[in-house]
Amino acid sequence: MTFESLYTPVTFLKNMLHSVPDEAALMDYQQWWEAEGLPISSAVDRAGTPWLQMYDRLGTRVDNIQYIPEYWRMLKQGYKAGAIWRSFESRSLIPSYLVGYLTSFYDIGLCCPYTVSLSTAVPLEKYGSTALKERFLNPMLRRDDSVWQGATWMTEIRGGSDLGANVDTVARREGDGWRLTGDKYFTSNAGAEVAVVAAHIDGAKTGVRGLGLFVVPHYRDDGSLNYFIRRLKDKIATRSVPTGEIELRESEGYLLGQPEWGIYLILEVLNLSRVSNSMGSVALAQRALADALYFAERRVAFGKPIIEHPLMRRQFEKRFDDLQTAFALAWESLQLMNAVRDEQPPYSDHFHLCRLLIHLAKYWTAEVAAQTAKWAIEVNGGLGVLQEFGVERWLREAMIVDVWEGPPHRQILDGLEVMERKNAHKLLFAHLGDADSAEIEAQIDAHLQLPQDEKEAGAQEIFDALAIFTGRALLNKLMVQDAEKVR
Repeated sequence: MTFESLYTPVTFLKNMLHSVPDEAALMDYQQWWEAEGLPISSAVDRAGTPWLQMYDRLGTRVDNIQYIPEYWRMLKQGYKAGAIWRSFESRSLIPSYLVGYLTSFYDIGLCCPYTVSLSTAVPLEKYGSTALKERFLNPMLRRDDSVWQGATWMTEIRGGSDLGANVDTVARREGDGWRLTGDKYFTSNAGAEVAVVAAHIDGAKTGVRGLGLFVVPHYRDDGSLNYFIRRLKDKIATRSVPTGEIELRESEGYLLGQPEWGIYLILEVLNLSRVSNSMGSVALAQRALADALYFAERRVAFGKPIIEHPLMRRQFEKRFDDLQTAFALAWESLQLMNAVRDEQPPYSDHFHLCRLLIHLAKYWTAEVAAQTAKWAIEVNGGLGVLQEFGVERWLREAMIVDVWEGPPHRQILDGLEVMERKNAHKLLFAHLGDADSAEIEAQIDAHLQLPQDEKEAGAQEIFDALAIFTGRALLNKLMVQDAEKVR
């Protein structure tokens, strides 16, 4: 594969996969971005945080989020392209995640609404009643400007990782429904028509076993607001997704699945978002690398383009290899998640293998995105830190993929847990097949026998080694498959 494949997302995907599902539709979407989307995205990024209109002129609470009008056109374009509906038409998650990959190459913040909408729609279809699906899912599958958006609201002020201890929102039964009261602190896609929300079921066990996952609409049955937006947040990262604080005040909600399954449903939602985060991280790294390449091919120093200087060339080769390895991890996590999409508790070994791959991919791809974006600034030198040229944007946005849906240490510890409890690393090595895993498998087995504090303290080194080993094995597998298709 040549460096030139970096310049467009579809070309890179074709080089990695040889055959891209829905290629013609993706090409149309890519052409829209090149012709119309890029200037809109740049304008939204420069404008910064949108503003919140809390009341109308008559004093009625409305909580309308105000972006420039073109923002909504840009946002709806991805929904029309199939960010949600393609996963349900094809009965495969892959087409929607490819739309997300293209979106993330141009504007990873915009991919967030698509991600949380899909992460709302999938559990709705899987665990919702017929009535709930007719009321909330069907509008999310529309292919025009009337499409509904979703959101996934778990995090509260004390944090998001320890949900059992930090979710104070309470859901109490009222008649045939539920009423939720609490505050969600970091809510991506504030203003969505429907959200899935984590809440502690009144009277249930303490900790994670007492959590439920609830569908919460924007408006009550009587048409009034069902939740309130306290404020929108300024952040250094993505500006094309409204992030706010949500107040739930006796908000109407509908329980998904069985009450005792709540934590499992929440983790399924997180897994959907983590795979999207992995694919988006790779796309962001590709964009940063493409911007660096464009500059390096044209910037002349000491008589030749800087890409022709041996050290710079070697750095490009290293970053390109990292990008392909990261893609292999992200792609395999998507393939595995797609295969276990319909599983419900209790889960199979294949599901636990998928969990480990998702943790590895989310952890490693976010690191590649951050390091590639930082390096792209270095390639551009002083010009790289100037907002007018856009390169600094990729580093800003790489900061959010690093912490979204669980920062690196959370992925490491959750990955460690599934290896300890489910022997997921054994499942992984069997899945990788011919890869020579004896050495890394022995290292992991020895590490899992350490005292708890020592095992946790040294977990990052073993997780790094496993991520690199797995990524390289999967990349080799992709290259072999590609060669076989060519023959």
